Amino acid sequence: MSDIGDWFRSIPAITRYWFAATVAVPLVGKLGLISPAYFFLWPEAFLYRFQIWRPITATFYFPVGPGTGFLYLVNLYFLYQYSTRLETGAFDGRPADYLFMLLFNWICIVITGLAMDMQLLMIPLIMSVLYVWAQLNRDMIVSFWFGTRFKACYLPWVILGFNYIIGGSVINELIGNLVGHLYFFLMFRYPMDLGGRNFLSTPQFLTQNSQQTEQDEQV
Repeated sequence: MSDIGDWFRSIPAITRYWFAATVAVPLVGKLGLISPAYFFLWPEAFLYRFQIWRPITATFYFPVGPGTGFLYLVNLYFLYQYSTRLETGAFDGRPADYLFMLLFNWICIVITGLAMDMQLLMIPLIMSVLYVWAQLNRDMIVSFWFGTRFKACYLPWVILGFNYIIGGSVINELIGNLVGHLYFFLMFRYPMDLGGRNFLSTPQFLTQNSQQTEQDEQV
């Protein structure tokens, strides 16, 4: 158990909390402690019954069962791998910027989910993070199943096809890729490569809160 605890504590802070919530919320639903019906993003319940927690629970919940367990575990692995790589790589020492990226992507996904009646948001958010990592490391050679190797920029689309094979849908993956592309374009591509205006900047309150959190963890 100590090895598991040491591994868990070694995960960077934001990814650690995200990973833990994505394990805990499905477990609560699986055990029946809270009815899974309260976790889905239902537009009517959110907009007209003021059940404002639904966009949050829909981000962490996934109905784990015999037909969905493998898909859940695969995407949980993607969350751990690529969120960790992004948080300790491009966003190393900038937790507020990474948290802002997650919030921006999440808000875009929630709006899309309400418009398209998407009830679960876990996979789109994970895919949006994976897409940003892949674009920032686009020329890196990555390995996938059965020894296949290709550039990282193709990884989101390979996973889209892979999830379609094991899950039967591409909408969640496609929305995640599009949201990830929107963030990458507005934050990196447009201002840096095309000389355009920087439309995205991390709010000051996130920077202050992240600094306070780091100080508390050091204490």
